[in-house]
This record gives sequence, C-alpha cells and structure tokens, in this order.
Amino acid sequence: MITCDEATTICDKGQYGEASFLEKVKLNFHFLLCKICATYGKQNKTMTAVFKIKARSCKKETRQLSMEDKKLLKRKMQEVV
Repeated sequence: MITCDEATTICDKGQYGEASFLEKVKLNFHFLLCKICATYGKQNKTMTAVFKIKARSCKKETRQLSMEDKKLLKRKMQEVV
C-alpha cells in the first residue's frame, strides 16, 4: 500500500512516461481505495492533454521582436554596461 503523497508523485511521473510498471499497478490499486487520488489522477490527465494541445498551437506561431524593439533593447543593454 502506498500513501497519497506517493500516489500523486507516481501519477505525475506517469504523465511523462517515467513511472515503472510496478508503480502503475500500485497507483491503480491505490485509486480503487482512495477516490480523492483517483480524482487527482483524472484531473492531471486532463490538464496534460490541454497543455499538449496548447503547446501544439504555440509551436505554429513565431514571435520575434521588431527591428525597432531590438535596437531599443540593444541601446538599453549598452547603457547598463
């Protein structure tokens, strides 16, 4: 039996593919007994999915400073030095 603290750690590791098979088994057994951790696991999966979707859309966008902003930044940096 694992504690709730260990369960959340394993749950977080599992989201990134770092949890071992034995840890996943222990986690699923813990979820059967602890509905709070089971809810945390579901919410964690949802958050991961949302962030992955957002990351995909952010990668499509390219953002950069304008030439004017770059010159201004360069001047400010030279003033500090």
